[in-house]
Amino acid sequence: MRIVGLTGSFGSGKSFIASLFKKLGAKVVDADKIGHKALNKGSAAYGKIVAAFGKNVLGLDLSISRKALAGIAFANRKNLAKLNGIVHPGIIEEIVKRIRISAKSEVLIVDAPLICETNITGLVNVLIVVKASKKNQVERCSKKFGMCKKDVCRRMARQMPLNRKIRMADYVVDNNGTKEDTKKQVRKIWQELKKGA
Repeated sequence: MRIVGLTGSFGSGKSFIASLFKKLGAKVVDADKIGHKALNKGSAAYGKIVAAFGKNVLGLDLSISRKALAGIAFANRKNLAKLNGIVHPGIIEEIVKRIRISAKSEVLIVDAPLICETNITGLVNVLIVVKASKKNQVERCSKKFGMCKKDVCRRMARQMPLNRKIRMADYVVDNNGTKEDTKKQVRKIWQELKKGA
């Protein structure tokens, strides 16, 4: 089985690339979705997050407001490290569980923004990094999340620089062109992944 890490910087288009691999037949584990579930009431992380960041992160229904939490967490590196320390162990545990139950013949894509920053790198055989220009990243995040340029840049600054991730990559997908250009690159990588599976 090929366990493939798929990462990039905020707004590079990682989710789109993951969807293309899924259409080609890969099984995809989405770390962001696992992370969102970790914020649910009753989860192991819920109480720890409220204890660490206060009731300001809660909405009217007492669920964690992702927007409020992000505002506090991305305000400085210390807060972000604190949040990651609470949430990451559970996310990694779930990824390991899903790797274990996957079929041996499969290509499994682990779609995660912080592969290079965490010990998830030890779980993957292949690393794909999605790159895009800063301008494209800002535009995509503004459109997708309704964020202003300043907030997008602040989040990007909290991640490992994209050029460092690229140096660690086995494959790089340039997501600055047309969707068809991107699809061609993904199909080519898919053929190589299938050969080695």
